[in-house]
Amino acid sequence: MAASFNMSNFANREDLLGQNKKAADDMSRVAGLDNQGIVGLQRQIMKEQDEGLEKLEETVLSTKHIALAVNEELTLHTRLIDDLEDHVDVTNSRLQRVQKRLAILNKRTKGGCSCMCLLLSVVAIVILAVIVWLLIKYL
Repeated sequence: MAASFNMSNFANREDLLGQNKKAADDMSRVAGLDNQGIVGLQRQIMKEQDEGLEKLEETVLSTKHIALAVNEELTLHTRLIDDLEDHVDVTNSRLQRVQKRLAILNKRTKGGCSCMCLLLSVVAIVILAVIVWLLIKYL
């Protein structure tokens, strides 16, 4: 199966490059020409090749400019991702500190002493407020 795949690959390559037809085309173009005609034909072929190379050069330059633009864009995105990573690290460390403080506060409030002290403080403030009000009202 691999051999048939390679054979078909070469067949496609020859079709694309036109190797089978090229020799026949060259012979038909040269037939009946003298030396000056052959030199003229060679110059024409070289001119066509130069035009093809110029088109190829334009394509390569265009591809180069596109690649440079993509490179700049990737550099920008890399920098943005690095900045985002730094901000995420800072936010993560802040979040961890707050979580530690909340854990400590949660341990302190689980004892019940804080809630009881808070309740007693509120009751004491209410009693003091009533005493002050009574003193002001009857004096």
